[in-house]
Amino acid sequence: QVQLLESGGGLVQAGGSLRLSCAASGRTFSTMTMAWFRQAPGKEREFVSTISWSGATTRYADSVKGRFTLSRNNAKTTVYLQMNNLKPEDTAVYYCAARAFGTDTSNERAYDYWGQGTQVTVSS
Repeated sequence: QVQLLESGGGLVQAGGSLRLSCAASGRTFSTMTMAWFRQAPGKEREFVSTISWSGATTRYADSVKGRFTLSRNNAKTTVYLQMNNLKPEDTAVYYCAARAFGTDTSNERAYDYWGQGTQVTVSS
């Protein structure tokens, strides 16, 4: 079993920055693909970014490309989502996800473990 704990959400003005963290425990973190998804009010959950077990490969949704950066520290069993130039449309609950086996993917059904989510609100 894997436990994921997100932190770092909050309220920020448009153009501002936040850094989300996701701390993992319970399994060999360094072998897992990690990802972030988000869900805005009244909308389906959507892919944000994913990172391979080694950190060598990252992928981003077009809507956040160039503004968000995903990284990981396997020694600290934590992934970080740096979010810059935030926009009101980035407002959502952000979820951390882990995939025990397989390559990075934007398909949320491929992920085995999920955190409880952290709220990000961007005011205009």
